[in-house]
Amino acid sequence: MFHSRLRPVVDLDATRLGPTIWRSTDRNMWVVILLLQIMRVLAQGGPSTVSDPFKEAKLVSRITVDNSPTEERNYQAVPSLYNIHEQNEPYGISYNYHNYDEMTKWLRATTSKYPSLTALYSIGKSVQGRDLWVLVVSASPYEHMIGKPDVKYVANMHGNEAVSRELMLHLIHHLVTNYHVDPYIRWLMDNTRIHIMPSMNPDGFEVAKEGTCDGGQGRYNARGFDLNRNFPDYFKQNNKRTQPETDAVKEWVSKIQFVLSGSLHGGALVASYPFDNTPNSLFQSYSSAPSLTPDDDVFKHLALTYSTNHAKMSRGVACRSSQKGFRRGITNGAEWYPLTGGMQDFNYVWYGCMEVTLEVSCCKFPPAHELPKYWEDNRMALIKFLAEAHRGIHGFVMDENGNPVEKASLKIKTRDVGFQSTKHGEFWRILMPGMYKLEIYADGYVPKDIDVMVVEQHPTLVNVTLHAAKPGQSFKKPVTSPPITMLSPEVSSPDIDFTFPQD
Repeated sequence: MFHSRLRPVVDLDATRLGPTIWRSTDRNMWVVILLLQIMRVLAQGGPSTVSDPFKEAKLVSRITVDNSPTEERNYQAVPSLYNIHEQNEPYGISYNYHNYDEMTKWLRATTSKYPSLTALYSIGKSVQGRDLWVLVVSASPYEHMIGKPDVKYVANMHGNEAVSRELMLHLIHHLVTNYHVDPYIRWLMDNTRIHIMPSMNPDGFEVAKEGTCDGGQGRYNARGFDLNRNFPDYFKQNNKRTQPETDAVKEWVSKIQFVLSGSLHGGALVASYPFDNTPNSLFQSYSSAPSLTPDDDVFKHLALTYSTNHAKMSRGVACRSSQKGFRRGITNGAEWYPLTGGMQDFNYVWYGCMEVTLEVSCCKFPPAHELPKYWEDNRMALIKFLAEAHRGIHGFVMDENGNPVEKASLKIKTRDVGFQSTKHGEFWRILMPGMYKLEIYADGYVPKDIDVMVVEQHPTLVNVTLHAAKPGQSFKKPVTSPPITMLSPEVSSPDIDFTFPQD
């Protein structure tokens, strides 16, 4: 059978992003790949997304890291190759915990079963060499849909908080198996690219113990670092040594402009929103004052979207009698307890991605027989939360000739955390209904302010045309937090040209 001729081209290390790509030694294989591509395109309704299989499989980057020899890497997701036997195997998801090998096998089985709805890629490796898998679930899994948002879930950041890991697998299964039967799921997948990372800390999960509700065994990565204290921080210098899992996520979010994100945890039942830190965090620990963002109304709405669609969260019942509950099942992160180096603040401040931390279980690693209950409790909330990416404003920034303006800086007046346009000139911003003034700035162009009205029923389309500045004209850059020059944190390999499935 032809699958015996396949071999992995690369084995990525912890500082690099991208999936393992398969190359055939038989040119006839490319006919098979091409047929699979055509079948996928026809299933999606037309030839507009045809991809050249030779282009998709080409090596797009040559890298020299430190003094090591130059290596070839491929960072383009390509269709999974599978045989007839694999296609006919029963497909489902069990209510038990999946270790790394089992999770990897199941994710690959999903891409084999649903090649037109899913794409599997790795953003890097953990300390112990396990892939940090991400599965795209969308009607266009291999290519970015122009004008449509990318969203993400990141789970199992703390390895012993295991419920979220299984929730992500069940969410994937629910989306792909309901695409053709549920109109809402179909709408969501037709208009959104959903990136799901079931485990950001696969090493920690491997040493955590089922049935353990508290404690720290498996919480940290293999070097003993808390990954949710390992990101750059807006309020305080974070001097902790950056970890490969954190570096991979930082590079990932720098290359794909995510509009909305959920970080899933365990040990409480609450939706926590930024800021996680506060200027006074040096002197405070618990029972702190809120630390509110300029988009506090949006973050409260996003948190409430999850808690009110959850079976129990919005009741605000405490997990333990010794603890107080959370009103309506939401909290400001710093008011709960301040922390330095959190992932949700990093997403928001550095890249304009609105991330909420979702604590989905009182017990961190409950017995597997309880998983059906957790899935039913969270199923609707997980879906409804993602749909919030289709709220507020979206559009394009173009020049006078209709060419996209990349990295134009945008912000809402009086809200000093900005966002930027993509290489296609696209932008998105989640906003609540009301009137706003959108400020747009780009080097070499005359800045522009536009009044926009946001309604409840649908996002407002705002297309912006910037005019070239005349020779000698200069304009003051808008004030953002952090300054625009800080919007690219340090990366371990600045010369690497990464290409993700959206490109």
